[in-house]
Amino acid sequence: MTIKRRTIMTAAAATAVTPLYAARAQAKPVIRIGVMNDQSGPYRDVNGPTGVACAQQAVQEFAAHGYDVEVLSADNQNKPDVAVSLAREWFDQRGVDIIIDIAATSCALALASVVKEKDKIMICTSTASSDVTGKACTPNSIHWVFDTYMEAKSTGASMVKAGGDSWYFITPNYAFGAATQRDTTTFVEAAGGKVLGAQIYPFPETTDFSAFLIKAQASGAKILGICGAGADLINIIKQAHEFGLTKTMNMAAMVAYTTDMHAIGIELAAGTRLSETYYWDLNEKTRGFQKRIQPKVTLWPNMAQAGDYSCVLHYLKTVNDMGAAEAKLSGRATVARMKAMPTEDDCFGIGKIREDGRRISPAYLFEVKKPSESKHEWDLYKLIGTTPAEDAFRPLSDNACPMVKV
Repeated sequence: MTIKRRTIMTAAAATAVTPLYAARAQAKPVIRIGVMNDQSGPYRDVNGPTGVACAQQAVQEFAAHGYDVEVLSADNQNKPDVAVSLAREWFDQRGVDIIIDIAATSCALALASVVKEKDKIMICTSTASSDVTGKACTPNSIHWVFDTYMEAKSTGASMVKAGGDSWYFITPNYAFGAATQRDTTTFVEAAGGKVLGAQIYPFPETTDFSAFLIKAQASGAKILGICGAGADLINIIKQAHEFGLTKTMNMAAMVAYTTDMHAIGIELAAGTRLSETYYWDLNEKTRGFQKRIQPKVTLWPNMAQAGDYSCVLHYLKTVNDMGAAEAKLSGRATVARMKAMPTEDDCFGIGKIREDGRRISPAYLFEVKKPSESKHEWDLYKLIGTTPAEDAFRPLSDNACPMVKV
């Protein structure tokens, strides 16, 4: 039986969704998983309700032994103060053991200290900044799916090698945007390219990018590096077509998803290059996951949403391995056990979590298909390159995470 409870939080709504394996009379331990993301703003389609559905899917597929599992969800509105307030309420009053998804980098960086203080767990699946496993790493945090380092290396470096040796960035004015532009600049310059300019815009207020696009076109750069995501990315690409930029510049979507390309439409998105660590049509197992989740969602899951399924599945495997009562005692100890166990699921295959909390998997470079190449509305990508898992993410030898000594 599915029970729904709604609690109004300060400046945000949190919903307790799907208590599963209900047997309350026996007073079994209850593992509570909180999915915190953007459910009403520019990243709603990037994570939002589909991310919650993917987390629920993992719980429904997993055979828990001797304990119950609940999935809660909340909208943090991409505001760090809201995220922190929700987390404290969840930990102190609702008995939440783990928070996943997160969305805005600013929210993840603010949550890291709270999660560590309460000895709980945070797994970022839709947060981009590589700082989560860099200067902001903690023994209670894990970064799943992707980050700005991986995106910059897979997309940025490959486009320079293909002749795109001059860049202009359009970047939102918060931690995610700064990290994306920083990491991409590093790889562009290392590959012999040049950055001719950048335009910083106010997030999330900006919807009209026309003035920024005119400056980008005037720069003479070959590549427009789009460091915004979600609704911002969609608006920038659509407006770039309106102003004719796509005739003189190639679009590099530095953090992008199938949901973005679907929203833009394949006619306008065709030729855009981007990197993801998951795509529904990669292999038989990814297609199997899509078939199982499809009746429960409107938008087909992107890599971040598939990451919610993947990380919940690995967390529950760890809980089974430790025992629910022990796993609830210490988030730090549970994260250590998660790192010791190999990861494996239908979305991302076999992988592992490094000492810095970085879950690694191959990065796939895609190009959006032309309309003539696509068989249906979600047949969006053609694979043009793969970076192996061990090479896709920042090496531990960079000593970016203070708690890891190499």
